[in-house]
Amino acid sequence: MLKDKLEFDPFSDDYFNGAYETYRRMREEAPVYYSEKYDFYALSRHADVADGHKNFETYSSADGVDLGSIQSGQPPMHKSIIVMDPPEHRNMRGLVNKVFTPRAIGELKPLVTDLIDRHLGAADPANFDVVQDFSALFPIEVITTMLGVPEERRGQIRLWLDEFLHRDPGEVKISEAGLQAALQMVVVYYQVVKERRACPRNDMISDLVSARVRRENGELTGLDNTEIAQFALVLGGAGAVTVTRLVASMAVLFAQHPEQWEKLQADRSKIPAAVEEVLRFEPPTQYNVRRSTKDVTLHGVTIPAGKPVFVLIGAANRDPDVWCDPDVFDIDRERVRAQNLGFGVGIHTCLGAALARMESVIALERLLDYMPRYEVDWDACRRVNMQNLAGWSNVPVRVIR
Repeated sequence: MLKDKLEFDPFSDDYFNGAYETYRRMREEAPVYYSEKYDFYALSRHADVADGHKNFETYSSADGVDLGSIQSGQPPMHKSIIVMDPPEHRNMRGLVNKVFTPRAIGELKPLVTDLIDRHLGAADPANFDVVQDFSALFPIEVITTMLGVPEERRGQIRLWLDEFLHRDPGEVKISEAGLQAALQMVVVYYQVVKERRACPRNDMISDLVSARVRRENGELTGLDNTEIAQFALVLGGAGAVTVTRLVASMAVLFAQHPEQWEKLQADRSKIPAAVEEVLRFEPPTQYNVRRSTKDVTLHGVTIPAGKPVFVLIGAANRDPDVWCDPDVFDIDRERVRAQNLGFGVGIHTCLGAALARMESVIALERLLDYMPRYEVDWDACRRVNMQNLAGWSNVPVRVIR
């Protein structure tokens, strides 16, 4: 029996609805996949995806991290840490590393716990949407509070962020509405930067105002207002969307696997491992895009220099060469040496990975208390249509008391 033609389209309903069967075929049939439709290559096996993240000399971020940016041939519209290679990247990352040390993250636990309790406590105890009434709300408040954004602007930033990341099926480049949303966010952050230059406070933007960075020419200078605003835009986005999607996936996956939920109810010490399994099974960030800096030959296929290369986290995290029964959701899964790539690897490993894990652990603890038994309204569930992200925009549940 002839198989259908293998096609990976990251701007299609197949991707938005969960491309795991496509990923399986890519790993088996085309570990170096070429898209005739979009003129990009894609890596799907764990070892290759990990190398695609770590080997910045071959797979560069400097021309952008999405297909539209790389193919435009234009410099990225924002010069931020995610579109830098060393040594520039190293210098900029060092500015914020101190904010995400284990000690610093530990000091944030009261803030995170308070925001999680506040939003979950405001939800209807009988029927609520785990995303719209909970997981979409607290992560953006955590990161924008850390940055120093006024409370009255935080909710609007969340809406702008969703617009910025949204993609309709077939839409490769950011929409005009998305561009306007990004501009509005930068304006807000720029205003905060100006205020902190005049009157510093105990927040990340104040720290960035006072920081000094060594430029490529060796000169040690401060960041200008635009650089800090762009930095804040990236930190604010990355610090919110991953946790939002991760917590939403928890509600879905545990409803589909109630025996795993019962294990957690019986033994809360399993919560951190459960978070890791959700992150492995349905990582919020499904892929990153790099540009090949030279010809690369893998598995008999040559990727020419200058081509966009998708490094597929969602595929790598279900590679059977790394995990036994990778398509089985199991919070008691044995630990393996290979890395869960859900928060990336290499120089662009998520800065806030430890914070995201802490937020997710606390959120899961609270959900176990708030809805010890629950049912999902599957007909009303909706997935997100977003660039490089996967997960849910709506997960309505009924709590069974």
